[in-house]
Amino acid sequence: MKEKLIMKNKGDQQASRSLISKKWTLFLCIGSFCAGLLFTNRPTVLGSEGLKLVSEDCDLRKIKNVKRDPKQIFGEISKTHQAVQTLDKTISSLEMELAAARSIQESIVNGSPISEEDTRTSTERRKYLMVVGVNTAFSSRKRRDSVRATWMPQGEKRKKLEEEKGIIMRFVIGHSATVGGILDRAIEAEDRKHGDFLRLDHVEGYLELSAKTKTYFATAVTMWDAEFYIKVDDDVHVNIATLGHTLVRHRKKKRVYIGCMKSGPVLAQKGVRYHEPEYWKFGESGNKYFRHATGQLYAISKDLATYIALNQHVLHKYANEDVSLGSWFIGLDVEHIDDRRLCCGTPPDCEWKAQAGNACVASFDWTCSGICRSVDRMKEVHRRCGEGENSVWSSTF
Repeated sequence: MKEKLIMKNKGDQQASRSLISKKWTLFLCIGSFCAGLLFTNRPTVLGSEGLKLVSEDCDLRKIKNVKRDPKQIFGEISKTHQAVQTLDKTISSLEMELAAARSIQESIVNGSPISEEDTRTSTERRKYLMVVGVNTAFSSRKRRDSVRATWMPQGEKRKKLEEEKGIIMRFVIGHSATVGGILDRAIEAEDRKHGDFLRLDHVEGYLELSAKTKTYFATAVTMWDAEFYIKVDDDVHVNIATLGHTLVRHRKKKRVYIGCMKSGPVLAQKGVRYHEPEYWKFGESGNKYFRHATGQLYAISKDLATYIALNQHVLHKYANEDVSLGSWFIGLDVEHIDDRRLCCGTPPDCEWKAQAGNACVASFDWTCSGICRSVDRMKEVHRRCGEGENSVWSSTF
């Protein structure tokens, strides 16, 4: 009986070993098959990766060993710079078009008339060299006539100047407190005769010159696509050709502010001329203003005129318009150009300079902030300091 049990246990152990052996055999077969697949594909994968690494290493060595031609590098940099300039011009053009659209929208809302020139797209608009806005007042009819008789071409000549030389010239004026009153009707009659006014949506007044300046640039940049926008007083003598030649030297610059730069005292005393009510903003008593162009004549590039148009509702106005304009550019990337030919004296100063071959752009008397008794003396200044009528027609800008 005991032997039978021993034999039975041995049989069970052998059967169990046989079952385990079969399981391990099957497992080893499957494992060998998978391992075979793995090691069969591995050389191919490693080979391709290895070839790729070797290829990249060779390419890097080639790049390191090749010496770049400086001319080629400069050419690539130049192309990049041109692309950036083109993009900048496109952005400026879009900004100007946006300003024009806003101006037109405001005109529609306010019920103001819109000219055909206003409704043209930027691609249809004529490109001009400069817009010269001659600041004037209702009481300055004789001053305007003295300018018309000297340095501002009239009639067909003025139209020819626009078409052939790209120079726009207009007397700039708003309207009276009583719209449609006798003062406005007088200007309308004068405009029908000469056709040389730019009417602004602005109420005239000496204390509103900063607002008028802002409105002028915002209006001019929406009406005419020019490289430069100029403001000049109606008691200043200007040589148009010399002005054009002066401006074109700066036409490749992005944002330029051209004039006779000064930094006068901030006048805190009430009752004096040029009193600054906000004198406290400029520091202690006796301080001076920041550098800005004197108000008789100054020029700004299109980008700056566009900036004024886009931001006119938030630009602060100080008592003096030349200070206001200068303040609008503080904090911007603007190049201030101090050109003393824009503020020559009347004869003999401008006469001597003209004889020496250094003709002045503008002439006036500092004591009068313009030509003293300009109505009587404008022709004399023009005769002695003028560049000659043919200068502008023979000039290429």
